[in-house]
Amino acid sequence: MNKQIIGTNAGILWNLLSQQERWEYNELKARSGLHDRDLNAAIGWLAREDKIQFETDETNHHEYLYLAINYFIG
Repeated sequence: MNKQIIGTNAGILWNLLSQQERWEYNELKARSGLHDRDLNAAIGWLAREDKIQFETDETNHHEYLYLAINYFIG
């Protein structure tokens, strides 16, 4: 695995995240076709760039990922 592959996988993940409000890890894994290692690296890439957020639903204890959209005005 190299940075180019991780970046490509992050693009796949980004496109999936833009299609739906929030995703569970297993949903992303199934839809992306990425293995755990590749998916986790892509998540790390997007998290490092502050492009995704994580949310825990306290009622069912599920973790979700969703896009973080940062707007700077000024």
